[in-house]
Amino acid sequence: MSEFQVYLNGSFHDPSTPLISTQDAGFQHAIGIFTTLAVYHSQPFRLEQHINRLEASAIALGLAPSLDKAKISDAVHQTIAHNNIDRARIRITFTPGSLSLLRPNADEAPAEPEPTLLITPTPAVEYDPAYFNKGIKVVVAQPSANPFDPNAGHKTLAYWSNLRSLRQAAAAGAGEAILLNITNHLASGSVSNIFIVKDNTLYTPIAHGEEIENALPAPVLPGITRSAILEIADQLQIPVKKQMLSINDLLDANEVFLTNSSWLILPVTSVEQKEIADANIGPITQHLRLELLKFVESETNPNYDPNE
Repeated sequence: MSEFQVYLNGSFHDPSTPLISTQDAGFQHAIGIFTTLAVYHSQPFRLEQHINRLEASAIALGLAPSLDKAKISDAVHQTIAHNNIDRARIRITFTPGSLSLLRPNADEAPAEPEPTLLITPTPAVEYDPAYFNKGIKVVVAQPSANPFDPNAGHKTLAYWSNLRSLRQAAAAGAGEAILLNITNHLASGSVSNIFIVKDNTLYTPIAHGEEIENALPAPVLPGITRSAILEIADQLQIPVKKQMLSINDLLDANEVFLTNSSWLILPVTSVEQKEIADANIGPITQHLRLELLKFVESETNPNYDPNE
């Protein structure tokens, strides 16, 4: 196929074909959620975790009391098989459909809408190897990540603020923008989670769902790749601390890296004009990246041999 077909509510279509109703809440009001994941060897990496997070967001935001997780999983596998995908990026989008909150009369509730489930595969992006060999520059974004925003900590269709920060970073010659929360502590990247290494300990901001009792809500997405890094660090007995981190913690770090499903691990070697550790990629970052690549292979490649 010249381009992958998309899955919409049980059938496949060319991506250029108009599909979504103009009355869909995702189009009308940016009401909806999404997640993106990588496919290796025709297998989606950590699909169950992505769908579990999607359902948690749907419930927390009042979009649905639950999701048919088996149906979503089957739709993803159907999409991979239908398009004969070996390696790709897949986005799962869920909206409540043509949502109307207006009561037709005092005694009649609004009709229940049919949700929209859209699975969109796209070719995997081949990033410049220099990104991973030399690291990238990041800048600090101006808008704050607001813990009182009900969308904070979720991947919603109201995503322009993040993408605007990313675009501003690109205009400044940087690869990512670092978001702060309202107390000027590190939150995340605009499309990534952030880790710093200091004195052989791994630090990362507290994510949504990890808050201690009576703390402010954390406006940080609990990333699936972030979770994999935490598992690997535990296996390697690298100490991990989830806590509030300041700009000074970032600038004084021995190593800094970002995680998401597309990059896996992306080293950071400068913040604004300040170099991190003389712009060298640190040993823990390199080790974790190699281990994460093995981790992905072990979960997606049926022919993986850890001894090779």
